[in-house]
Formats: sequence, structure tokens, C-alpha cells
Amino acid sequence: MTRFLQLHYLTIYPPSNPNRDDLGRPKSAIYGGAPRLRISSQALKRAARISDVMQRDLSGHLGERTQRIGEVVRDALLAEGADEEKAAEIARKITDVFGKVDAKNEARTRQLAFISPQEKAIAIDWAKRGLAGEELPKTSELKKLVLRHADGAADVAMFGRMLADDPDFNREAAVQVSHAITTHKALVEDDFYTAVDDLKKSAEDAGAGFVGEAGFGSGVFYLYACVDTDLLLENLDGDVALARLAIGALTEALAVATPSGKKNSFAHQTRASFIRAECGSRQPRSLAGAFFKPVSGEDLMAASVAALGDMADRLDSAYGACCEASSVMDITKGQGSIGEIRNFAEGCMDHD
Repeated sequence: MTRFLQLHYLTIYPPSNPNRDDLGRPKSAIYGGAPRLRISSQALKRAARISDVMQRDLSGHLGERTQRIGEVVRDALLAEGADEEKAAEIARKITDVFGKVDAKNEARTRQLAFISPQEKAIAIDWAKRGLAGEELPKTSELKKLVLRHADGAADVAMFGRMLADDPDFNREAAVQVSHAITTHKALVEDDFYTAVDDLKKSAEDAGAGFVGEAGFGSGVFYLYACVDTDLLLENLDGDVALARLAIGALTEALAVATPSGKKNSFAHQTRASFIRAECGSRQPRSLAGAFFKPVSGEDLMAASVAALGDMADRLDSAYGACCEASSVMDITKGQGSIGEIRNFAEGCMDHD
């Protein structure tokens, strides 16, 4: 029976703008009829992927999302002594494996492709064989030789991929990540700022050299993530040790990594203040309903923790226990640690 790891995070963001909309302002949403600040799941997943935690713990097991695989192949061939014309010809054939070739730059695909280290290595190997005089298979056959259904790319296994031209090699994401929203009402505020021209003379006007406006917001954000441990293991070709490492790294990364938008301006170096981790075989459920009615009061974090626990208890009372085991870290109470949460998450992989 499938086992799920469910992760619930409450994180305080100071005044900041980590994830901007098309106008450069913090993303937002209306939830329960009230305005909230929002951080998109895509931004959170990328922050986790490039975090120190995942880069350190999963080194050699992380894919690359890129349009430039052909350039990588071409450069590898040039390093082998190939002439530019021959390298470009072979690189174009390899590029076609990963997606439609960009007519303006035949070393790039039109869309981003999520490529595992194994696929990259195999692609370069075939390119070198072509350089040595071996006739490369037709694109349809070469795809079957290069693309994988499962391998050691932990982030591809967790977050999935879609190859529009080759759906047979798509990978279903083993990890679902919600948009993070504030547990309370929150509005975008405006920062009116100026920049001084250091070389402006006192005899000139006293005005600033530049005047600008930037949006920001702050609050307690709720984030929910759910891991299908069976699918994660399947996507990693049955590598239990790597699956454990991946699930642990993800659990820690979501607690410490933040999107980088305006980070130099606001220094939003955050850490989750509260984490609830749950493991079980019952159908997963988000606890976002705890905040459909915005929490309020002088201590928004305490109110958020209380609302989260109350919702979990109410759902368990109505539907039965959602999980077989759980672990909590609450820094306001000095309860638990990220190490304990991570160990619990990795232990969720231990089942038949």
C-alpha cells in the first residue's frame, strides 16, 4: 500500500518581496474572502532545488532544466578537437532528442527540458561516437537510447517533467507542493525610495538622483507538501538509499530555502518556525482549511499553530486518523529540531 509523507510548514517572512508578479509586486491571492500574500509552488521548488542543502546532499543526482543541451554537447566535442562545423552538426542531432530544435539557434531546444545526469552523459557519449565516425541512429531510435524512464536524478524524480514531443519519457512528480499563503489577512505595501548621486554638487538641486517605488509584504506563510514515497522510489529506479536521502534533503530544504526575489534589498533569510510531518497510507489532505478564516491577534504564529492543530484534530475525528505517525518541531516551545524532522521523513521510506 502506498505510503505518503505530508509536510506542513509555518514560516515568518519579514517585509520582503521573494516572488514577484508581472508588475514586480508580491504575488497575492484571495482566500476565504480575504487578501493574502502568496509564494508560488514553482518558486518554492526552484528555491529548494538550488538550496545549499540539496546541492550538498544530492550532488551528482540533480538534473538540469535547460534549452542549451546542444551547446553542452558541442563544447564537449570541441574539447575533443572537433572542428566547429562537425561539432555543430552532431550537436544539432543530439538536441533533437530532447525537444524541437530552435530555428534561430540549432544548439538549443524551443522549450526547457529537464535532463538527468545520466541522460546528459549518454548524449555526450553518443556525440563522441558520432565524432569518431559511427553513424548515429535516427532521432526516434536515438531517443530510446538516451532518454530514461527512471534513473538517479532526485529532483526529476520528485518534481517530474514533461517532454511535449516524447510523452513516453515524461515522469510523474512524486512530490506535490502547494502555493504558500499567509494564514492571516495581508496586503501589499509600497516602499518609496530614493538613490543619491554621490557626485552631485551642492550648487545643484537638492533632489535625489533617482526615485523609485517597490512593493513588499510580510506575514506567517503556510506551505504544504506531499510525497508519494512509492512513486519516488519508482522514479529513482528502486534506489532506496537515494530515495531516503532525497526525501530528507527536500524536507530540510523546504524549511530553510526561500525564493531569491529582492533578497539583497530585504534579506529575507527565513527558517520555518513550525513543522508538522506526518507519515501514513491514508489519502493525504492539506490543512489549508485551517486558515480559510484568517487568524488574528497579537501573536499570529501562535494562532496559526493552534488553528493548524485544531483542523487536523477535526479532520481526524470526522474521517479517521490521516497518518500512522507524526513529528512536530515548534521553535516557540523549544520542541523538536530539523534533524528530528528529517530523520522522521527519511524513516517514512522504510516500508515493504
